[in-house]
Amino acid sequence: MKKIINIIITPITQKHWFADLTFACVRFICGILLSIDFGSSKFGMPWTPDGQNLSLFEVSAWFPKDVAEYGGIFALMPVFFAWMGAFSEAVGGIFLAFGFKTRIASFLIMCTMLVAIFMQKWAQGTWAMLPAMGFLWIAIYHTYLGSGRFGIDYLISKKLN
Repeated sequence: MKKIINIIITPITQKHWFADLTFACVRFICGILLSIDFGSSKFGMPWTPDGQNLSLFEVSAWFPKDVAEYGGIFALMPVFFAWMGAFSEAVGGIFLAFGFKTRIASFLIMCTMLVAIFMQKWAQGTWAMLPAMGFLWIAIYHTYLGSGRFGIDYLISKKLN
């Protein structure tokens, strides 16, 4: 079990530190944007523009309805998939930004972006798919690379070894 955890946590480091720094900058910017702009908006805000307070159910009800419209398995468990999507964007984005559990977070982001591309944005054309496609590519790279030497995973793997 320790060997599997070590494989998941230990990042691939590039030959030159500057390459790792470049990947870390892209990873950080992408993770923060994903978390702040996309993920956190799915949790909703507890008030309306006119100042009226909403219950937690009313705040988060729009996203599961949107997910249920995808049909198939998403219609069977829309609340679960809505919360998993919001979690992978908000929390996974923060984990990606700081290089913590990078491969796991990247895999969840990758799955979420594939759903967003094919189930939500496909009919709207390529231009509407571009944000999800950008996050998808970055998630694919970091699913393979891990955090590089500028992330929390690198520090943890050095302590374990």
